[in-house]
Parts: sequence; structure tokens; C-alpha cells
Amino acid sequence: MAAHISDSSRRDLTDRLLFAAGVLALVLVFGATGYHQLGGGRWAWSDCFYMTVITLSTVGYGETLPGFSAVPFARPWTVGLILLGSGTLVYFVSTFTALIVEGDLGGALRRNRMRKRVEGMKDHVIVCGVGTTGVHVVAELIATETPFVVIDADEQRLLKLQQEHGEKLVHWVLGDATEDEVLREAGVETCRGVVSALHDDKDNLFVTVTARALNPRTRIVAKAIEPTAVEKMRRAGADSVVSTNYIGGMRLVSEMIRPQVTQFLDQMLRDRAQNLRIEEVIVPDDSPLVGLQLRESAIRKASDVLVIALREAEGEIVHNPPPSTLITKGMVLIVLARTKDVLRLREAISDGTLGRA
Repeated sequence: MAAHISDSSRRDLTDRLLFAAGVLALVLVFGATGYHQLGGGRWAWSDCFYMTVITLSTVGYGETLPGFSAVPFARPWTVGLILLGSGTLVYFVSTFTALIVEGDLGGALRRNRMRKRVEGMKDHVIVCGVGTTGVHVVAELIATETPFVVIDADEQRLLKLQQEHGEKLVHWVLGDATEDEVLREAGVETCRGVVSALHDDKDNLFVTVTARALNPRTRIVAKAIEPTAVEKMRRAGADSVVSTNYIGGMRLVSEMIRPQVTQFLDQMLRDRAQNLRIEEVIVPDDSPLVGLQLRESAIRKASDVLVIALREAEGEIVHNPPPSTLITKGMVLIVLARTKDVLRLREAISDGTLGRA
């Protein structure tokens, strides 16, 4: 079984292998060129290359180039090539072996393929940590068809996540989410949001500070365990902080005093067939919906959604808005609908085709 080493060690092994391969290629070209020049063109390039290979490998086979002994300096050149070049071949072979045994060649190739898939992603969500909290974040992002990239230092967690949800749905980066380069590799500069769900408040705080510095416009949601960490994360740049202890306490009391409501919400989230969600849809300033009343709009015709609340541009939230409610610029519609209907509504609003019924 291959030994487990860190991602930085794997990268170091890969860099060493590439360097050794480059030096070996130069030595092969240099050796073959030397034979060709010494022979004055009497030997074909393929024969010169073959002679170089068997010389560096110290195999020999008892073969030499035709008329080899009659060519001046051919033997000294071979001796020098053995002394100087054979070490290059040994270094390449030893590095390649180390990459297979210690660095997991298959894993390196897998990570390289994933790195290419992540490159160029835009408007996605970055999930930092897929432990007991992050796995649920990923499940919901998949259910709502939201593109995302996961960062975690444990490759086995990432592979398990990929196995559960499918290789095409899960994009990931192996590394420490608190490091600038790892966040950049996950596309933090072009993402729509960052969810920091690491185990330690200090790590989540560090991710918040780093992500905010790299992308001042992205939305950051951080997990907090200790109550004292909530305000610190907000000051550090988090747009929203979720206290797992608070949420857990609220769920416990809800199960006690309003069990039917919690059961309804649970069924809504777990029903994969309906995939019903409470979502938000933003009305752009130039939308044809602006200036219309809810009952005048084609929202219900375009998609089977129910507007249960709305947030006006000034920030005021209106629950159960009446049909006469006027739609204004920047208003956020809070709807109850299936994921596919929400996506259809957003598309119709964004391309300006949704207006009066």
C-alpha cells in the first residue's frame, strides 16, 4: 500500500520528476548529437540515439556503432557520457519510483484532471471543509443545481463525496482552505460565495479574512461554534454567520412545540422527486416586471411558483404579500417552488422575457 504523504510533498515529487525528465532529455539529445558529430554523419540519428540510451543505462548489449573503434574520440566520449549521464538516468528512475510508491501516481493524475476542470469556473460556491457540516452543504447545492467547488485537506473525504454524488457533479481542490493559493485554485476571485464549514472557529475566521481580501464582492457565510466567535467573524468580513449550537437548540425546541412544522420542512427537503425549496429571486432594475402588481405579472404562467414573501429594496420584508403589491427595482421575491421552476423563473427574468400576464 502506498504511504500517505501531504499534498505539498506530492507536488515536490512531481516537480522533481519533471526536472529529472527534462535533464534526461537534454542528456539524450546531447549524447546523440555528440555521436553524430564525431561520426561525421556516417551514423543515422536513430543509431546515435540508441547508442546513447544503452550507454546511459550501462546495458551495452555488446553493440557499437559501425566503425566505432576507428572514429577518434568516440570511446572517450562514451566514457564521459557514462560518468556524467548515467547519474541522470538513475535520478529519474528513483524519482519516478518515489512518485509511484510514496506520491500515488494515480492520485497525482486524478488531481491534475480535477484541477483542469476547476479552472475557469465562475459564479460558483466554494465550500471549505466537508466534515459533518460541509457534507450537508454540498448535498443542498447539488439538489438546487448550484455549481460548487469543495476544498478539504483529506483526499479520502473528497473521493467518498465524489463516489456518493457522482464524479461530474463534485469539483474539488485538495489542500488547506486557509491558504491563499488553495483558495485561488478553487476560483475565489470569480466565485459568487464562500461557505466556511471547518471544524475550528479560528480556521473559519482565517478563511473569512483571506477570502474577503481576495474577493471583496463575494458573499461569505461562516460557521461558528462558540458564541463569542460570531461577532468576530462578522467584523472579519463574513456576510452571515451560522452558529451551529444556536441552530441545534432552535431545532430541539421546535421539535417539542411545533412538531408538524418541522416535519413539513423535513419532508420538503428530503423529497427528491419534488425537490421543493424556499428560494429567492431578484428583480433586476430593467425588468419588465417593474411597475406591475403581482397579479398583473406572468410569474405564475412562466413557472409554478408561489410568492410567500418579498424584500423591498429598502430592506423591509413583507410576508404573504397581497396581489396588489407593486413590484419595484431590486425587489427580492421569496418563493416556494421546485428547483426546476425557480431556475426557469430566474432565466425568464434575467433575459427580460417575463412581464405582464
